[in-house]
Amino acid sequence: MNRDRKILDTAAEAFYEKGFHGVGVDEIGRRAGLSGPSIYRHFSGKDEILATLLNEAMDELISATVPVHDDPEGDLDRALRHHLDFATRNRHLINLYQREVRSLVDPWARAFDRRRIQYTERWEHVISRRFPLIDAPTAAAVTQAALGMVFSISYWPGRTLRDVDVPTVIMQVLSQGLVSLDNRPIDSAN
Repeated sequence: MNRDRKILDTAAEAFYEKGFHGVGVDEIGRRAGLSGPSIYRHFSGKDEILATLLNEAMDELISATVPVHDDPEGDLDRALRHHLDFATRNRHLINLYQREVRSLVDPWARAFDRRRIQYTERWEHVISRRFPLIDAPTAAAVTQAALGMVFSISYWPGRTLRDVDVPTVIMQVLSQGLVSLDNRPIDSAN
């Protein structure tokens, strides 16, 4: 494992355990088997480490929203399954994002905000493409509801995750809820 990856993985674990502000560069270095100051050869500080972690996750999540099928239903299904898999495998990182995204400082905060907007717009496009009868505000609400359910996995108790095939359960709940939009589109004006 290269040093950058070791630092990032170690920092993600430490930030998850103690919060971004509860961990210093020296502790990240110690946990990664480096001296705190040697981390500065790889990153400008823990702000850049946090930004790198969040951007890596965003890279993968944005890529999953790019349509690859002629079938909008297939694209939505693929994007949801990818996000469920990612959220299940990366619970600590999703939790870190939800708790610590406000800790990003400029120049990383501004750039990341633009990426979050792009990500949300891509999801809204995936939803609108699959459900062409719903209006834009409804597509935005459906997007937030679906992503909220997917990313809630990061807060679930461990026993629930061990005892149930969580991605299958959430996919079933989401699929049944979303398919209801085919029968009676929601009018966001009412």
